[in-house]
Amino acid sequence: MSSLAGRVALVTGGSRGIGRAVALGLAEDGASVAIAYRRDEESANKTVADLEERGVTARAYRASVDSLEDCRALPARLEEDFGRLDVLVHSAGIASRGQSVADTDPAELARVLGVHAHGPHHLSQALLPLIRRAGRGDIVFVSSMITGVFPPFSAPYAMGKAAMEALAHTLAKEERGHGIHVNIVAPGLVDTEMGQRLVKATMGVDDIRRQDAASPFGHVCSPEEVADVIRFLVSDGASYVTDQRIVVDGGSF
Repeated sequence: MSSLAGRVALVTGGSRGIGRAVALGLAEDGASVAIAYRRDEESANKTVADLEERGVTARAYRASVDSLEDCRALPARLEEDFGRLDVLVHSAGIASRGQSVADTDPAELARVLGVHAHGPHHLSQALLPLIRRAGRGDIVFVSSMITGVFPPFSAPYAMGKAAMEALAHTLAKEERGHGIHVNIVAPGLVDTEMGQRLVKATMGVDDIRRQDAASPFGHVCSPEEVADVIRFLVSDGASYVTDQRIVVDGGSF
């Protein structure tokens, strides 16, 4: 990966799973990294310590992306601590409960859309003035292969990710003139806590590693494999790449 020295990144949902892998990967490429987390302070502090071990400046901010107030407070905190923002990775996410449309609780729908659709809109809006100053800016949305499949019993999550992707494509066209690249990464099943809960709920499998043999290339996708795609997208190697949706599922669908 090319050097990101001198650049600053914010990764939402950065204390665990894909977000943590992205944060660590960007730090390995030389970027200073801030993470936003909802409630797991212990994991956030551990991630910051691991980032600092890589020789970069790191901070953790307790901020829920579905809180407009929290989103609007982040620019000032980032500017005070880092003075700039070059990269924004929308990685925060929650799963829906696997109910049919007929049985979905409206409160669940509102909560999932709040995290996957409203939150990225609010946070992007709040941070755009800071990112526009970067010269080259990057915004990456972590979506899901679900938007290419739309399986049953997934409406809130699928709707949230579809709205997120609509936001990304729109933002890419609006912000190109400001030097901002906007792209989407859409993973399939990934070895994270959410992935573990998914296989347990849908397949009755207690260990996600039992899916390795049935997975492309002999293993379930790792968070690091998703992070590597994002590292490329924000690198000099992707200087002419924007408004793209890259699926990371081993060719499963």
